Amino acid sequence: LALFFTVLPGRETCCPGTAALYGILFGLVSYGTYDLTNLATIKDWPLIVTVVDLIWGMILCGLVSGLTVWLAALLGV
Repeated sequence: LALFFTVLPGRETCCPGTAALYGILFGLVSYGTYDLTNLATIKDWPLIVTVVDLIWGMILCGLVSGLTVWLAALLGV
């Protein structure tokens, strides 16, 4: 799923930055689904855990998506 939404658009434009941007958005949606569900359903779920995990997910997905497109271009794949 991440490949379809993040890496392929970056490969089409030959731009790791595009893949990273889409990766950040993908991380926000995917980690947000998990974290906001926990926030809504688990009693005393800390808000700070939700915020930190959302930021972590955005950074992680953005970096992996951008690096994947950069490495694919470097290797000529």
